[in-house]
Amino acid sequence: MTADDVGAAERLSSLAYLEVDRRSAQRAWPEPGPRSPDRAADWHARTKHLIVTDPGGCWVADRDGTVVGFATSLVRELMWILASYAVAPSEQGTGIGRALLAASRGHGRGCLRAMLNASPDPRAVRLYRSIGFDLHPQMLLWGEVARADLPVSDRHVRDGGPADFDLLDSIDRRVRGAAHGPDHALMASRLRLLVTDRAAASGYAYVDEAGGAVALAATQRKAARALLWEGLAGSDPDVPVRIGHVTAANQWALDVAVEARLSIFTSGFLAVHHTRVPAPYLPHPTFL
Repeated sequence: MTADDVGAAERLSSLAYLEVDRRSAQRAWPEPGPRSPDRAADWHARTKHLIVTDPGGCWVADRDGTVVGFATSLVRELMWILASYAVAPSEQGTGIGRALLAASRGHGRGCLRAMLNASPDPRAVRLYRSIGFDLHPQMLLWGEVARADLPVSDRHVRDGGPADFDLLDSIDRRVRGAAHGPDHALMASRLRLLVTDRAAASGYAYVDEAGGAVALAATQRKAARALLWEGLAGSDPDVPVRIGHVTAANQWALDVAVEARLSIFTSGFLAVHHTRVPAPYLPHPTFL
């Protein structure tokens, strides 16, 4: 993949994921729609970032000058991560998906561990299981925050910045087995960074404009709860909060959802290979 392919890959991913979203949407959810311009711009930024940091992990399938599939992946220390992957509906079942996945996995040759976020698409889930990934169902937390039930703000949670990246990498190594490294700069440029750093526990969370945690890691559940609550406290009262990729290993996040009166739905899988499910941890949708 090159930078010139990013626009076509984004359009393909938007259409492919919208099809899956419409098939798997539940009644209480808003009607799935096309990716917004802001979300498309975020997708472009993340993918261009990976083309720079991990050119050997980013591939497209081209038929007669048209991108019909792509896979982006990254290696951080000894962990391989599949960031994004899609095949045009007309090309599914032709072997293109397996070829793309094999090419991107080659980038992780020598890695000891691997992770990816899987959509509810049964074909993709079967493929990941067939190549040795363990599948762990994930949940989605969604709804308007019960403002009257917000706890008192934890004074040890503060806004973070580049000076905290070494701390964040240290937390990542302890909780998920590999640092995010260069990905922190991109995430911090597009999301609010919250940090807590005490002798007893430390952690961080990247929070979107609506107040939902997009990624979170902590050394103890109490710190993880404080970070998640701080994000919810800053949420827009009129905009539903969305927190995805919550595994069963992270019951602390479900407790916060119950207290904040958010709805809990099943949504996709976390797939891991030769590693445990991270906790307390909420993986970033692209960088995990």
